[in-house]
Amino acid sequence: MKEIKIGLLGFGTIGAGVVKLLAANSALLTEKTGTRISLKSIVDLDITTDRGVNTEGIILTRTAEEVLTDPEISIIIELIGGYEPARSFVLKAISHGKHVVTANKALLAVHGEEIYAAAKANGVEVLFEAAVGGGIPVLSAIKGNLAGNRFSTVLGIVNGTCNYILTRMTHDGADFSEVLKSAQELGYAEADPTFDIEGVDTAHKLCLLLSLCFGTKIDLKDIYSEGITSISSEDVDFAKSLGYRIKLLAIGKMDDGQIEARVHPTMIPIDYPLADVHGVFNAIRLTGDFIGPVMFYGRGAGMDATASAVVGDVIDLSRSMGAGISRRCAPLGYLDEKVSTLTIKPMGEIVSKYYIRFQALDRPGVLARIAGALGASGISIASMLQSARSASEVVPIVIMTHEARESDMRRALAEIDTYEVIRGKSTFIRIEDNLE
Repeated sequence: MKEIKIGLLGFGTIGAGVVKLLAANSALLTEKTGTRISLKSIVDLDITTDRGVNTEGIILTRTAEEVLTDPEISIIIELIGGYEPARSFVLKAISHGKHVVTANKALLAVHGEEIYAAAKANGVEVLFEAAVGGGIPVLSAIKGNLAGNRFSTVLGIVNGTCNYILTRMTHDGADFSEVLKSAQELGYAEADPTFDIEGVDTAHKLCLLLSLCFGTKIDLKDIYSEGITSISSEDVDFAKSLGYRIKLLAIGKMDDGQIEARVHPTMIPIDYPLADVHGVFNAIRLTGDFIGPVMFYGRGAGMDATASAVVGDVIDLSRSMGAGISRRCAPLGYLDEKVSTLTIKPMGEIVSKYYIRFQALDRPGVLARIAGALGASGISIASMLQSARSASEVVPIVIMTHEARESDMRRALAEIDTYEVIRGKSTFIRIEDNLE
């Protein structure tokens, strides 16, 4: 029986999960692939700490070079994360004719084009199912069973940290800072959560989803990205009373040959399927011209879920290798020469409905002045709420608008925020009622 040997770069939580899965289901993998899949070597700077998994018979080393150039190893699994040395290691592996499986969305979002070109030149594959949605098999579905569709939208809740925070704020009425601390204590958020709460992690994942759905190169800098740090419990409560939930949403839409590519807090109707995705769970919703809307839901992170996706890619490669196929599919599911460069629609041209909250002194004429500024920028008010008077004389004013252009909205708010009756900077959240 043919044996396929693997080298693993990175022995953290996910790496330990991969080791555990390969050992626990070794016989099952052989039954499904007809090959014996074995982990030969693990590379990590720390090879002494007990990860709680059996490494008997596996070479543990701090030196990547000997694994990347080992002629017995056919597949490299990269779980280091970040840009370097992950990029250099992946390119080295590819140059030595090795297939690569990675969960590194940041690496591919920034250096994907270089890595894919190297893979083509060397006749190997780069698979990255675990890079988006953890154990949710959305990327393989886009490249596989749904490949006959022309996609119009891709929407995702793809960051468990932010979804956990917003869920707790919605259900428990807790403040952002309080829930963030809880998320860190539970291990759902990093000690430095910036990439998560500022939307960067979500933008990395949207970059990959857009490339696969629309067959285009995406520059990460062109994706508008906004996090959840400005969302208050007051905004969450107003959203609930208006029939909405707030989610950090990755939005990709094809719009007359341009792509809308944006990440930001979004108010979505409470009866919409994505509004019901809670806690650390992820969901991605696609719309194809023949399949219509389809949603993928599950655990978006964690040892076991992510290891499942990583090993799924290893199985895919093993089947191809067993059949004597070196490169069955290009990384993005399109022929390499057919990957285009579509234009990203500028954020200022995006049209949306808006929720706006002002903190204003309770004075005669304030509402009329705000409405006048919005009207002067061509923004029509759909509804307005003003809380009862308070002892401080500062009250929240909430306005819901009809569809308006982003640049017009920002211009109007910049003027309103200068009014002497306005306290602090206004908050605005985009509303998406029609996400098809």
